[in-house]
Amino acid sequence: MGTATANKMLVAVPRGQVYSRGVVMSKGTQTRERIIAKAATLFNQKGFDGCSMQDIGAATGLEKGTLYGHFHSKEELSLAAFDHAWGETVRDRLEGVEALPGVIDRLLLHVRNFTTHTPLPGGCPLMNTIIDADDGNQALLGKANQALVGWRAYLQRELREGQKRGELKAEFDPDGVTAVLMSLLEGAMALERIDAAGRYLEKAADHMAITLKQLVPAAEDRSVVQN
Repeated sequence: MGTATANKMLVAVPRGQVYSRGVVMSKGTQTRERIIAKAATLFNQKGFDGCSMQDIGAATGLEKGTLYGHFHSKEELSLAAFDHAWGETVRDRLEGVEALPGVIDRLLLHVRNFTTHTPLPGGCPLMNTIIDADDGNQALLGKANQALVGWRAYLQRELREGQKRGELKAEFDPDGVTAVLMSLLEGAMALERIDAAGRYLEKAADHMAITLKQLVPAAEDRSVVQN
């Protein structure tokens, strides 16, 4: 997957932190990136309050003094960890999407990736952070809001572009479809964490696939639009 599509969903994520693959990094930078990666998993599983710097030190094999040498506070580390977690999530959910020419095919693959790709243990970092930061961690909540806005804007843009090119019907509301898609997938993921046997996410994806395919105009209607 190229970076252009991913950048549509990565809002306010520092490029140097997210796209460090293939870049020669100093030892200090490598240590920092290792701390962020380990912390991202721990915060995603335990939440901000449930994860201590001691936990992160144990996971990385580093002393607390070394951690604080790279990050002034646990909050600063948690923000960098969220950027990392969301960047990994975006890449996984958009894997292979850019190679597809049609809007519906791209969105169908995006939805399917949502159900089959789990970049970090603990589930979706967006949902986890929204729940975890709802009690007053405004900095983390702001990060989650940026991620939400980026994902929403990506979906709205794809749907509107599809309408302009005549790939999709003109009479539906892209904002409404986007809201339903996001709510259905995130809600299904939350339910599945409680009742995995219910296969909520798989069923939600199947339902969204039907909905998205219904947005494609009949062949004769597309011919009129394109002419």
